Amino acid sequence: MTTSTQGNASKRKGAPPAVLVLEDGRVFRGRAYGAVGETFGEAVFSTGMTGYQETLTDPSYDRQIVVATAPQIGNTGWNEEDDESSRIWVSGYVVRDPARVPSNWRATRSLDDALVDQGVVGISGIDTRALTRHLRERGSMRSGIFSGEAIATDAELVARVQAQPHMKGASLYEEVATKEAYVVPAVGEKKFTVAAIDLGIKGMTPHRMAERGIEVHVLPATATEDDIYAIAPDGVFFSNGPGDPATADGPVALMTAVLKRRTPLFGICFGNQILGRALGFGTYKLKYGHRGINQPVQDRTTGKVEVTAHNHGFAVDAPLDRVTETPFGRVEVSHVCLNDDVVEGLQLLDQPGFSVQYHPEAAAGPHDAAYLFDRFTSLMSTVPMEGQRA
Repeated sequence: MTTSTQGNASKRKGAPPAVLVLEDGRVFRGRAYGAVGETFGEAVFSTGMTGYQETLTDPSYDRQIVVATAPQIGNTGWNEEDDESSRIWVSGYVVRDPARVPSNWRATRSLDDALVDQGVVGISGIDTRALTRHLRERGSMRSGIFSGEAIATDAELVARVQAQPHMKGASLYEEVATKEAYVVPAVGEKKFTVAAIDLGIKGMTPHRMAERGIEVHVLPATATEDDIYAIAPDGVFFSNGPGDPATADGPVALMTAVLKRRTPLFGICFGNQILGRALGFGTYKLKYGHRGINQPVQDRTTGKVEVTAHNHGFAVDAPLDRVTETPFGRVEVSHVCLNDDVVEGLQLLDQPGFSVQYHPEAAAGPHDAAYLFDRFTSLMSTVPMEGQRA
């Protein structure tokens, strides 16, 4: 939840004071950055050195206050081309040293201006290294940013933060997904048709598919089995998205229906967790999650290590050391995070389907995992059409 007073705090002489308050009582003091007011969300940190525009507009960050670990943010300003959705989704933004003046030929305004325009309350001038260490030790937690007239005593602010809902148990995907279906046409010759279930999809994802000759029909999170098969898809895709996958019973039921039809499928991030649940695995909340564009993941099918983009606070609980029998045949963990052995991908061995926990579309980079879209097209090209739609 955010309430703000429009005003470019950072560019005014003497930006008003601001405080970041964590639910465990830790308080960081700085200056207002972006809009002035108050906001609440789960405090998480992102380790990317660049790509803040893509991060801020990623729907998976809904109801989260993002801490940038890179010390200086805003150098490249804001442009009209790199948004991953129609708006900024983060609840708040925390930076150490905001750029005074943007310097990039593509910039149309400053990051500060974009935050103000969209009413995003932020804070600058705090020790983000100390904050990141605190979140690594204590875990991601509820937090609030307060500036201007929203500032009160520390005890009052802590109480207001503690009154906010937890991320565990939060059902958020429907509030970020499209309400109406739309089509992203194939680039060049059309080769395949894909139904993409929007659970918080990033704009670059259908674009990556379109580059490969796929006509992408993006459907609302509330889409039904009939909605999917009305377009006679060659494959079905489940997108990234925010919140706790344990609450996503609707998408799990839909994924189960797709599995029963043996249609080629591909899931990313939240879609990976949905596939995990449909196969009978559990999910759990990570202590502080994976967020940033520099996470090492091993593709266990090739042995190759990829540098990948992540944004997830939940993970699939599946065994790393063996193939698992499920109602839909054998399944194995195909990718694993080399930092902490978190499951980063699932591969169906007896029917066409796979998923990854990270982001192969990787707007802002890196692009090590772009081959996964080619793997999806190969899957669709080798499965008879009749078997997909039966």
